[in-house]
Amino acid sequence: MPHQGEPLRRLGFLTIGTFAEDDPGPGHEEVLGVIELGERLGFDSAWLRHRHLQPGISSPVAVLAAATQRTTRIELGTAVTPLGWENPLRLAEDWATVDVLSGGRLNPGFSTGTPMRFGDVRDALYPDTADVEDFTQRRGERLLALLRGEPAGTRGTQGIEVFSDRVQPHSPGLAARTWCGVGSTGSARWAGEQGLNLLLSSVVRAEDGVGQRPGSAPDDDHAWDFGVVQAAHVEAYRAAWGEREGRGRISQGLVAIPTDSATPSQVEKYRAYAASRDARTARPQGPGRLLFERDLVGSSAQIAERLWEHAGFRAVNEAVFALPFTFEAADYEQILTDLAGSLGPALGWSPSSS
Repeated sequence: MPHQGEPLRRLGFLTIGTFAEDDPGPGHEEVLGVIELGERLGFDSAWLRHRHLQPGISSPVAVLAAATQRTTRIELGTAVTPLGWENPLRLAEDWATVDVLSGGRLNPGFSTGTPMRFGDVRDALYPDTADVEDFTQRRGERLLALLRGEPAGTRGTQGIEVFSDRVQPHSPGLAARTWCGVGSTGSARWAGEQGLNLLLSSVVRAEDGVGQRPGSAPDDDHAWDFGVVQAAHVEAYRAAWGEREGRGRISQGLVAIPTDSATPSQVEKYRAYAASRDARTARPQGPGRLLFERDLVGSSAQIAERLWEHAGFRAVNEAVFALPFTFEAADYEQILTDLAGSLGPALGWSPSSS
């Protein structure tokens, strides 16, 4: 288990992208520019998050297809694709296509469960099948089987057309680079059983007894230690992986905003942003009982010290820091530059060369 002094092996960043609804082109172009910058700075990976029916990236797979033609080394991932919005067969085709275009650099991540705000979108998303769609982990198992090359149809011919029995293109190795975003002990265990890589984020579910501080009631402020909750998820994942060949990758994703080269106005903005989100970290939120981790703002030395104290971070050796989604291009350039040039090295990481 990593501890202070053991180097971080891989470092990435995540963005959701934003754009003006009446002029979406520049926002998408900015996201591609951020990915290119990440490669120049030596990051190991760049990740996109889905935002459906919002002015954020709704189709990461399409944007990443473009990114494959503007980068040569950096890994490209989705963190995460909510599988309830997707047909597993079609998604497997899209992912395999992008993986081929990238030369084997795609690291797709997904989550299972009912789509967010499903009551609002069900008639548009599944007008004829909403009541029978299976949003459970079986949907993820279907996707994995297709990525691994298991039958999707029957091999044969019809006239002059020739048909394969598996998804085309088939990209060997893609299934082994597929990740599952988890926030509960059960989902972490399932990811281990399936041989998926594990994506941790700044959100978990409050489960009685999992990371709960001794003697605290569920409605007490700060009744759960977020880092201990995540460490328990890692433990459940590794136990479920068992003696299977190999060992799954595990990555943690928190919001980290180093201020080493930031201007005074940027520092003020970053701190105000984090403060505006602090209230949600005190206790579970909503019917899903979601727990949020605090954003990390400060010098790289200060953030590194806080991370070494974080039980979840100490349980992994990869990190994907999430970029705030309301900042300007100059802010992202400063944050990424400090992540790669200051915070990463403070955690023992070294930039990759192109």
